[in-house]
Amino acid sequence: MGEREELVETLDKHRGLLRHTVRDLTDAQAAERTTVSELSLGGLIKHVAGVEARWARFVTGGAEAMRSGDAGAADPDAWAAQFRMAEGDTLAGLLAEYERTARGTDELVRSLPDLDAAHDLPPAPWFPPGTAWSARRVLLHLIAETAQHAGHADIIREALDGAKSMG
Repeated sequence: MGEREELVETLDKHRGLLRHTVRDLTDAQAAERTTVSELSLGGLIKHVAGVEARWARFVTGGAEAMRSGDAGAADPDAWAAQFRMAEGDTLAGLLAEYERTARGTDELVRSLPDLDAAHDLPPAPWFPPGTAWSARRVLLHLIAETAQHAGHADIIREALDGAKSMG
């Protein structure tokens, strides 16, 4: 198995763990907050899909492309909304969007001419000025972010109804 397939397989493993945490839930359960944070299971699915889509745009078009579609990113309410299920959101719809995003990312990884191709990161307090990330680095970041949020989801699900992803 080559590097690209290993990256796709690893990212998909963590996507699967995240999706597993929402098995057999109603939309109301998926929207419920079970901790002091704003996070809900549906909100995590929504957030991870959005983050993955933004980073895929970055890989192909740099920081400017990453910002496209994020008109409200500077608005604190819009930022917080990405972590919650909105009126009209369904868990099935969020999962379908996540699946579309995932398939697009997987195809991008398989078709990129060069995983070393890099773009400057957008200005942000958490990125040192002048830092560039390669496509490979972005994929490693997506793997880490997805794994981290799968862990958050596991805690939320256990608090919701006692179900565990593992163990």
